[in-house]
Amino acid sequence: MATKKEKSAGAVVFLRKENKVYYLLLHYQPGHWDFPKGHVEGAETDEETATRETEEETGLTDIAIMQGFKKTIKYYFRAEGKTILKTVVFFLAETKTEEVKLSHEHVGYKWLGIEDALAQLSFKNAKEILKEADEFIKKFSR
Repeated sequence: MATKKEKSAGAVVFLRKENKVYYLLLHYQPGHWDFPKGHVEGAETDEETATRETEEETGLTDIAIMQGFKKTIKYYFRAEGKTILKTVVFFLAETKTEEVKLSHEHVGYKWLGIEDALAQLSFKNAKEILKEADEFIKKFSR
C-alpha cells in the first residue's frame, strides 16, 4: 500500500524578556502541545509557510526568522484509514510581541522558559528541536 505524503513547516517562536528566553507553545485540539505549523501551500517556500502559519495561528506579525537554524522531522500517522508520512521543517523565529491571538485550531498557549517548555511539549521530536533551538540561541546571542 502506498504511503501518502504531507509536508508542513513551522517555527519555534521565542521572545526575550528581562534577559530570559521564553518559547511559545500552542495547545492543539485534542490536547497536545506543540509549535505553530501548517501545510505548505502551492509554490510557497518552507520559510514562507512557517511565517504565514505562525501569523495565522498566533496573530504574530513581527516574527524574524533566525538564519542558520532549520530542522526537519519525519513521522508516520494514520488518518482516514491511510498511513501518512509527514515531513515538518522548523525554523527559529524571534518576536517582540507577547500578546497572542489564537486561531480556532487552538485552545490555549503559554510562553515558557526552556525547562517548563520541555516538560510541557507532548512529543519527543519537538523536545529535541527545542533543545537544539535553545542551544542555537545561546551560541549566537553572546
